[in-house]
Amino acid sequence: MQHASQSQVKEEVHQAEEPFSETDIELHWNKYAQRLSDKGLRIMESLLLNNKPVLNGTAITVELSSQGSKIDFETELNGLLSFLRSHLHNHLITVDVIVNEKLSSRKAYSPIEKYERLKEINPNIALLRKAFDLNL
Repeated sequence: MQHASQSQVKEEVHQAEEPFSETDIELHWNKYAQRLSDKGLRIMESLLLNNKPVLNGTAITVELSSQGSKIDFETELNGLLSFLRSHLHNHLITVDVIVNEKLSSRKAYSPIEKYERLKEINPNIALLRKAFDLNL
């Protein structure tokens, strides 16, 4: 039996670390959402489009409204990370998912509730209502 001594050389793997902006993240975030839509994955597409990413260095934070949304989001998280890392040329990107129950959308049923909800989103609705003398 011959024992050949082999020297093990550890090769340093250089992973890309190019800088990117929040605008870059949003652009590729939306592109990935479109890719999911093309595949018929409407729930994940909706989660991406309705919950904008917040960038902090190379960490991306996403706030979701429920634990169920978080579970759905995490099923596609590896694909999203691969996509973002390859397109933004930065392998340090991470995504943190936070559940914030306060984000759950309130349903407006009556015309007054709908108006109040729209006014929360865009206060200029009140100006339009007055300008055109509209009733509820």
